[in-house]
Amino acid sequence: MLRGLLGGDTPTTEWLLARPMDRETGSGGGAAPTDRRARVLPLDAGLDTPGTPQSGTGQAALLTGESTARAFGGHFGPWTPVALRPVVEQRSLLRRAVDAGRSVAFANAYPRGWPGPGGSRRIAAPPLAARGAGLLVRHEEALGLGDAVSSEIVNDGWKRHLGHDTLPDVTPREAGANLGRIAAHHELTLFAHYTTDTVGHRGNMSAAVEALELVDAFIGGVVASLSRDTLLFVASDHGNIEDVRSGHTRNPALGLVAPPLEAETVSLAHPLPSDLREVAPFLLRFLGVETGSGL
Repeated sequence: MLRGLLGGDTPTTEWLLARPMDRETGSGGGAAPTDRRARVLPLDAGLDTPGTPQSGTGQAALLTGESTARAFGGHFGPWTPVALRPVVEQRSLLRRAVDAGRSVAFANAYPRGWPGPGGSRRIAAPPLAARGAGLLVRHEEALGLGDAVSSEIVNDGWKRHLGHDTLPDVTPREAGANLGRIAAHHELTLFAHYTTDTVGHRGNMSAAVEALELVDAFIGGVVASLSRDTLLFVASDHGNIEDVRSGHTRNPALGLVAPPLEAETVSLAHPLPSDLREVAPFLLRFLGVETGSGL
């Protein structure tokens, strides 16, 4: 995907998306990291609302299936608007799955006491949804044991900014393997990563390519350790990194789906999502959870 672009190299993504003929000949990144077949899904992030999509309303729509920008009166970000926080906590796919008796994990490690004094204005939707589902339970101890993953994928931020110097160094691929092991013990696992958005705002294509290479290595670790009955779904909440000159874009958000190894196609007996609001109900239906009229 990025080979030849400022030295970028994303072998896992290339292999996941390669044609069967390319897989057989070994092109698309060398040795196969997985036998899964994946498809790219362009996800409409406009939410039937004028303006440029933003993270706060986009993440809320992605996690709940609700028309959050329209309900709020416009796109908003980067944090979840206060008016939408009850929706995210009470109606996310995490809460729905937990209420249906499914085994669910939020794999990100967060400091105890999050968001902390004076931090109530800076709340992203994934940990908010996790809190509402009773899943915000992985902290520095879990991170040290490999039973959680840093939002940055590697542990550098926890060591540099939070003072947890004793945490082990992990490579992106090792962090991905940790996520795969967490997923093996749960029916639904959510992990949230934000760096690709951050670098997209800095106007530096070299940094953007490095961020995508890190994510590609991480996904390589994930797919190599996933059980055969696990669906992998990757989604962004808005366009950004594809054009670092302009910040957020109105382009479709990137989605990628790779079915369980037992599945012959990625149709999965359900229409594939084409809109941020279709992701949560798609995943809940895959789990056999009734979505109801709200999704």
